[in-house]
Amino acid sequence: MKIAIDFDGTIVTHAYPDIGKPIPFAIETLKRLQQVDHHQLILWSCREGELLQAAVDYCRERGVEFYAVNSDDPEDVPTDGFGSRKLRVDLFIDDRNLGGLPDWGVIYEMIPSGRPFTPFQAAPPKKKEGFLQRLFGE
Repeated sequence: MKIAIDFDGTIVTHAYPDIGKPIPFAIETLKRLQQVDHHQLILWSCREGELLQAAVDYCRERGVEFYAVNSDDPEDVPTDGFGSRKLRVDLFIDDRNLGGLPDWGVIYEMIPSGRPFTPFQAAPPKKKEGFLQRLFGE
């Protein structure tokens, strides 16, 4: 599969324009997806220029080499610095998903299973019974 992964808030905590602290198991999971499961990983970030290169370097230094960056294809590099950010991928991993970013272990298990992430939702509060309902059970 081609998988697009956001950087800030997904691989590292939010500290833009700096690079935040590592999110536990993000790099390890990405390496496994790439090296063991043979998925093509694409860095998909709003970062540009030197800030984008810093994110690429951060991941490369930790053993994650992306198939492409902000593009479907490594050869597709816009000459004007602005290309289409619409990617044709099978999956996006991003902290801004509905329900937020699940734990990286959950993400890893979701990919081969094809089951979507279902965030925990508290049960609606029980309707408080009145005195007569408790007395008569209706």
